[in-house]
Amino acid sequence: MVDVDLKPVVINFTLKDHIYEVLRDSIQGLDIYDSEQDLRLDERKLAEQLGISRTPIREALARLAQDGLVEILPRKGVFIHRKSLKEILEMVVTWAALESMAAHMAAQLASDADLAALRKFAMTHSETAKKAELGEYSDTNIKFHQSILELSGCELLKTTADGLFMHMNAVRRRALGENNRVSRSVADHMEIIEALEARDSELASRLVREHTMRLHDHINERWTRLENLATQKKLDQANLNLSLKDGR
Repeated sequence: MVDVDLKPVVINFTLKDHIYEVLRDSIQGLDIYDSEQDLRLDERKLAEQLGISRTPIREALARLAQDGLVEILPRKGVFIHRKSLKEILEMVVTWAALESMAAHMAAQLASDADLAALRKFAMTHSETAKKAELGEYSDTNIKFHQSILELSGCELLKTTADGLFMHMNAVRRRALGENNRVSRSVADHMEIIEALEARDSELASRLVREHTMRLHDHINERWTRLENLATQKKLDQANLNLSLKDGR
């Protein structure tokens, strides 16, 4: 059963919303695409960790199910939802479309001060990447892309993308740790900032789109291969078990 790291809750605000946010953030911090990860959640244990009754836990889990983060299966329990490869690839394509438009608008609308702040943020956290602090850089990476969406000035673009980011955290965290993608990510970010500062909306849009689609291509190639290897491993184990059974 998956072990979610939670702390007791101090009830001095809207409990329902807070429990939902605590569980959502904890789930997003897990490596749910690790094949060995147990995805089942224990209502009783969650309630004990937070020091509350199980009723607000159930309400929060129902909201998380609506978000697509968990699945509630009758007589089986609650499980963190792991997206299929096809769903992940479609999310990345949609994200690329949204953020490339956001970059196009940000190049025209963002203030010089906003772009200077974005550069400072990227430069500061590039050191995290050099030190291979992957978890911290993964969070920073998401914030960089969210900043571009905010600088577009289009609230609908941002809120739509936020719905994707909710599901993409674990995907990006895993992908960044593969094939030295962190270094490439840092370089891409600086090129995007330079295009924004030059007020070249077409270039900024293209660079963001290409940056995100490289993630798409990486996932499609590497994760498909890993899935095939995992399937072959299961078949080999099944054949071995049959052979041992026949030998008896």
